[in-house]
Amino acid sequence: MDLQQIRYFLALSRDLHYWNTAAKMNITQSALTRQIQSLESELGLLLFERNKRNVKLTPAGRFLKDKWEVEINEIEYIHQFAKQIHLGESGTIRIAYPDSISASIMPEILAHIAQEYPKLQIELVQVLYENQQEFLKNYKIDLIITRDVNGPPGIKSKKIYTDHLALVVPEDHPFQSVEDLSTATLSQQKFILPTIDEGSSYGHIIQQLFSTFDFVPDVYLHSEFGSIIIALVRKGLGIAILPDSYQYHDSPGLRFIKLSFKTDLYLNWRTDDHNPILSNVLQLILNKISKVD
Repeated sequence: MDLQQIRYFLALSRDLHYWNTAAKMNITQSALTRQIQSLESELGLLLFERNKRNVKLTPAGRFLKDKWEVEINEIEYIHQFAKQIHLGESGTIRIAYPDSISASIMPEILAHIAQEYPKLQIELVQVLYENQQEFLKNYKIDLIITRDVNGPPGIKSKKIYTDHLALVVPEDHPFQSVEDLSTATLSQQKFILPTIDEGSSYGHIIQQLFSTFDFVPDVYLHSEFGSIIIALVRKGLGIAILPDSYQYHDSPGLRFIKLSFKTDLYLNWRTDDHNPILSNVLQLILNKISKVD
């Protein structure tokens, strides 16, 4: 007994006509008869009562029709779902990203993925700088967007976007534009900064900014989380340097002063991972989302 025999049985149970059923199933009437007889022989029961004029289901045949219709639909669904997984259209992908782009490019990325692959499940996570490479290499995440190039063997990085740094100050702060910034004025400020991780190219850019103005900032608080930094700046506890993509967050009471320093965003993935889901989403982002300012 195989699935095709069950399909023949179900088709005949609906039409109750050998010739019509055979034509619909694209086989000869004699071939259909042999398939039904083989099925009955294997099951050890009659499925149809037939004479020269009529074909009708036996009680056992009606029972199997009701049960097999449900089962065959479930099997067809399972097969279709497996095909979607094979083609990378269904399943789950885990994407890590910095909080700074939550309201800028991430909604656009997710909208494209949802439109192209509506059955794909997406898990969004945020990963500390020191865990990024380990999480990616050990399959805890599938893609990660970072402000640093991840260069170890087995990981590939490609620049997909460029932000600028911005000085973030309360709305009533005397700093109005870049022209207000100088060594003297900046030296009088308290800073709340992102945690500067050793070896981070993003941290290096911030240090370059301070070197340009030739001063050492008075930093009394560091945080991994830009949203916390923004809340503290709004409270008037200091000023901050953050990617200007934070201005797309709902941040009333703040002023973002765009600076000339740029910070790049990189898409990182495993080069030896041939999961079709990863391949599809990766190409979608690179082809439709990528842009460099």
